[in-house]
Amino acid sequence: MASKIAQKAGMSVLERHLKTYEPKDPLYEDYVDERGVTQRRKRELPPGLSQRDQAILKKVKKRAHYLDKGFRICGFRFGWTFVIGMIPIVGDVTDAVLNYTLVVRVARKADLPAWLVSQMLFNNAISAACGFVPLAGDVVLAIWKANSRNAHLLEEFLRVRGEEYLKGPAGRSENPNEVKPGAGKVPGEYVDGKAQGTINTVAGPSTRSGSSFFGGKGKSRAA
Repeated sequence: MASKIAQKAGMSVLERHLKTYEPKDPLYEDYVDERGVTQRRKRELPPGLSQRDQAILKKVKKRAHYLDKGFRICGFRFGWTFVIGMIPIVGDVTDAVLNYTLVVRVARKADLPAWLVSQMLFNNAISAACGFVPLAGDVVLAIWKANSRNAHLLEEFLRVRGEEYLKGPAGRSENPNEVKPGAGKVPGEYVDGKAQGTINTVAGPSTRSGSSFFGGKGKSRAA
């Protein structure tokens, strides 16, 4: 009995510490309305993206939400990956397949650089490895949320792509061969924000805090 109580207490401590590293919901965000009440709304897509990239991002964000955070019980958010992962072995394998098929494989259609895809696969590998660790692994898996992490990686990369496209060739600071501004755009297609010729239509502050997504202003990572 004492060992079970100690184990439960240890799991509680582990969960509290890991909560710091839990990614935000990729689909929804909280805000306070004029009455001071906290409400939830869908996150806006970055401007400057082709219809193809917008569709890919919407699909990835929605799938990541339901796989990682679709349910809520007593303040704890979890998704289908946690539920399926409770099935020994078969559930863990199924989770790994779903994480790749429903999120990473779709994201790759946005012409992503190899290093970004590698980071997504690494997140999935961490998730898969944790799934095979009894009890503690399930807690880590529920908080790690590889799909949400990958959705945020995709969104931030596409945010940079959209900003670079709206700046125009003369004002770009990232390697266009890697970022590929305007990727997926077809002739005659309207791109959100282009009419203004500015990136000031971005809703809210950028999560990059003024620094480059690639490690520093004007620098790019090799694909």
